[in-house]
Amino acid sequence: MKKFDKERVLLALAGPVIALAVAFVLSAIVLVASGKNPFEPFSIMFEQATFSDIQVLIINQASMYYIAALAVAIGFRMNLFNIGVDGQYQLAAMIAAIVGAHMDLPSVIQIPLLLLAAALTGSLWAGIAGILKVTRGVSEVVATIMLNAVAVSLISYMWLPDVFGEKVGNNSTTGEMAESGWVPGIDMGEAGEIYGLVVLAALLGIGYWVVLNRTRFGFDLRASGASQTAAAASGVDPKRMVLSALLISGAVAGLAGLPILMGDTHTFSRSFPTGIGFLGIGIALLGRNSPVGIAFASLLWAWLDKASPELDFHGYDKEIAVIMQGVIVLAVVVSYEAVREWGLRRQQRHVGAELAAGNALGADNNTTKEVAGR
Repeated sequence: MKKFDKERVLLALAGPVIALAVAFVLSAIVLVASGKNPFEPFSIMFEQATFSDIQVLIINQASMYYIAALAVAIGFRMNLFNIGVDGQYQLAAMIAAIVGAHMDLPSVIQIPLLLLAAALTGSLWAGIAGILKVTRGVSEVVATIMLNAVAVSLISYMWLPDVFGEKVGNNSTTGEMAESGWVPGIDMGEAGEIYGLVVLAALLGIGYWVVLNRTRFGFDLRASGASQTAAAASGVDPKRMVLSALLISGAVAGLAGLPILMGDTHTFSRSFPTGIGFLGIGIALLGRNSPVGIAFASLLWAWLDKASPELDFHGYDKEIAVIMQGVIVLAVVVSYEAVREWGLRRQQRHVGAELAAGNALGADNNTTKEVAGR
């Protein structure tokens, strides 16, 4: 039994390790082809990770990546591809910023209110795709992509001065949120502050694991993702699970922008981070939809983002980090499939060996009985 568990752990680690190795090797080849040192850029980025201020930036960025990747992973566990996380978290952050700018309640009420407003907005936006899928059979991929475009247009409309927007130079904002909606950070001295909602990201990861692995709902969700036909035969309503998965995925996605909104910017403007939802897809894949794996993948992605700008000062293009991220996404899919097939072949060999051993034992027993009968 211990041997089986050891092999399972090795198989789980093999995919991401191979993907990372391929990404580093191919990135080094690109550097060599451009006449650059293939090792120094990585040395520079690793050195950046030792600085306390960069570590704070990495943790803060990783908190948003982590929440977005969890939202994607919830869909993946149901065999759904929620590409709309980007639109869901941006629209949710804007609604939360508007609510925070127009309401000033005590912090014990204001902060939960903003969290609820963001979660409900993200859930509502993802729920549109869920309703279209269960009622009209529309692919969630198509629906969420189109909803991303609609979300961007809706955000642009709400930025108008006669709606909810305020002009600050060439920038458009929703106005500064009331201080009662600010979440205090963890003071790290000269290194800066870690967002207070990093704690929220950790709690979401714990909740994700508990719900999926320790509740009937999580079992139904995983069963429906594995085979809707088999789940339906056991009494699970596949359509209800599809809608539930997208609603929950959207609710989690709606929280992805809140660490920086409530911990730093305190307003939603044109400089608000974008693209986090799409990065969450690659992070969820690299983390294999595991809360711990996603945490490491989020830190890796954040490290590539925050350490790469230093490359500009040493004559290297910081885009080498973008190349690595892209290669990781491509390599992780191929490596996981290769590892899966290798694991299946090993299982087949184990089963074949056990059957052969059983047949041999049976033959020995028959021989013993024949001798005894004589």
